[in-house]
Amino acid sequence: MGEKRKIEFDDPTPVKFLRVDSADESATGQEFLEADAARDRKFAELYTQPPDFKELAKRDPDFAKLWNQRKPDFFNDPACVMQLTKTLLRLDFDLKIELPDDRLCPPVTNRHNYLLWLKSLLDSTSHEPTRQKVVGLDIGTGASCIYPLLGCAQRPWSFIATDIDEKSLTYAEKNVTLNNLQDRIKVVPRKPTDSLIPLEDLNIDSIDFTMNNPPFYKSEEEMTQSAAQKNRPPSSACTGAKVEMVTDGGEVGFIGRILQESLILRERVQWYTAMFGFLASVVEFVDKLRAHGIDNYAVTEFIQGSQTRRWAVGWSFGSMRPSLDVARGIKTAVSKNILPEITEAPVIRFPVPRRVAEFAGNFSAAIGKLELMSWDWDQSRLEGKGQAADKVWTRAWRRQKKRVMDVEQPSGESPEALEKKCMFAFKVVVHVGQDEVMVSCRWIEGHDSVAFESFRGFLKTAAQQSLEVKK
Repeated sequence: MGEKRKIEFDDPTPVKFLRVDSADESATGQEFLEADAARDRKFAELYTQPPDFKELAKRDPDFAKLWNQRKPDFFNDPACVMQLTKTLLRLDFDLKIELPDDRLCPPVTNRHNYLLWLKSLLDSTSHEPTRQKVVGLDIGTGASCIYPLLGCAQRPWSFIATDIDEKSLTYAEKNVTLNNLQDRIKVVPRKPTDSLIPLEDLNIDSIDFTMNNPPFYKSEEEMTQSAAQKNRPPSSACTGAKVEMVTDGGEVGFIGRILQESLILRERVQWYTAMFGFLASVVEFVDKLRAHGIDNYAVTEFIQGSQTRRWAVGWSFGSMRPSLDVARGIKTAVSKNILPEITEAPVIRFPVPRRVAEFAGNFSAAIGKLELMSWDWDQSRLEGKGQAADKVWTRAWRRQKKRVMDVEQPSGESPEALEKKCMFAFKVVVHVGQDEVMVSCRWIEGHDSVAFESFRGFLKTAAQQSLEVKK
């Protein structure tokens, strides 16, 4: 077997609204960034309100025919649910799909929510504003291949899409071809006994993320009991086959297999993610993460309408920390024990001083006096980013440094000459309001939550002292 590589697909052919018109060929890099941001905002706002079915009927004759005929029991008719999926994909994403009658018809809004969270997870753990060359793995892509299709429609990403079901694989291939995405989505057949993350089999060194919507149930009996316990009819007809709904150990067992493989692959995948159908499964799985010493993880929930609720967990062996809204995306009352460490927090609030710029300059200078690997302050934006090789703001570190300096280095090198590795990266922002100023801190990189807590203490003291200078 040859040397492993970071997977590269052929030059992608984006869907229509990702193409750059000839009139835009002279656009600058900044203009492209602004266009990317505008497109992301558009997708983020898509389903903040439920789809307007009357409006869909006006825009799509195929949908209108079924909506007008079956309005009272529309969501109990598999044909109607399938048409809704096709209509939303065509109108909102310029995508086409074909589906068999005996495989899952994915709800677009729920699947879209997963992609939105995944984009934020990757963006907030990258040094680039919006990463372009991203490769993801969809485990159990299904007949629709919906996650890769949605991902490619929203960003210039590439995907590996796997499945063990022959019929689902046939339709997934067909849907990739229907949308001219063969150069960006590779459908890969797998066997039940194969590894779920096939980096070795595909001779790939690393990818950016995995995602999957696993079978929820341990058995057909459990699936039947779950349906019987619901005190209301399902919100939409289910056409899923047994292979899509049931697996040994249920969703915790399936995602537990991914966890076991991740313990071996580790940073060859930046983020491992999975969707859950039961909150109890999330609690059980987070316990597994902690048992293996995995401290960098994220938990969120997807709520669509009044009936559908799903959850997702992502975990990483890397040191880049996700933003707070991504890492702690559960709004409902849950045990705080399942939530990861905070990554953003206010440091201090105080009335607006007479000279805000002078305060900010003093505050930045106080941070700059630390022996940091880097400190970049933007005076116009009143924010800065820094990196530290150790807890250089603490007395313990200063005492340790003095002891080291008192001992002659055997190699004749000073401690500063030794190679340093970032153990803590941060962002500090001075927010100026009408009546008060707030200083906040964002934990960007590192595994030591105590370092984040103690650094906030240093910032508070530094801010107070900066206010007192030439008062």
